[in-house]
Amino acid sequence: MSKEEAARDGKPWSGDFDARAATWDKDPVKVARANAVADAMRRRLDLRPDTRALEYGCGTGLLTFALRPPLEHVTLADSSPGMLRVLETKIAAAGASGMRTLRLDLDVDPVPARRYDLVHSLMTLHHVGDTARILHDWSSMLAASGELAVADLDAEDGSFHGSAFTGHRGFDRRRLAERVEAAGFETPSFETVFRMSRPDGPGQKEFTVFLMVARKSAGPRSGMR
Repeated sequence: MSKEEAARDGKPWSGDFDARAATWDKDPVKVARANAVADAMRRRLDLRPDTRALEYGCGTGLLTFALRPPLEHVTLADSSPGMLRVLETKIAAAGASGMRTLRLDLDVDPVPARRYDLVHSLMTLHHVGDTARILHDWSSMLAASGELAVADLDAEDGSFHGSAFTGHRGFDRRRLAERVEAAGFETPSFETVFRMSRPDGPGQKEFTVFLMVARKSAGPRSGMR
């Protein structure tokens, strides 16, 4: 899912994405963030109309819609039925025949058999408990020399979501890079692509979002589960 901060609007973290799906796209911060990540992906990746892509944690599809064109053939995967219902309405309204939705939670579901040229996600990884596992799963979903593009939070003090949140408090880029390489990717590159501020909130006042891009390694992988 295209995950977002409850802390920004002063609401406690609930994790109820189904309930928030109908109003998700009305937040200008979410829209601006998706557009900024899409712009960076266009600069960094060779996106073409025939690129086979999967967005994991797609939510209402803000990122993938921002990547059109040139990206047209995309599987949009999420664990939230509410988000997928909103997304399916958007796909139908746009006549986006190359987009398909998929209910998928890699915490419990098997890795899909289909292989992709690109796997991308926005603000999803910090919600996944086992980072190493999902990185391996994403690697196995990619075709040879496929690419991974992950946009997520830099390390923060926990005030982004608040004390009720049990996921990751963002990521240290060096440590994340080590996990990415262990999962079967070449050395990733990082770029700061978006900044969010909350001057009136407790704790940290500014949060940065990075875009990490890594190509699947042609060599043998280590540390597979």
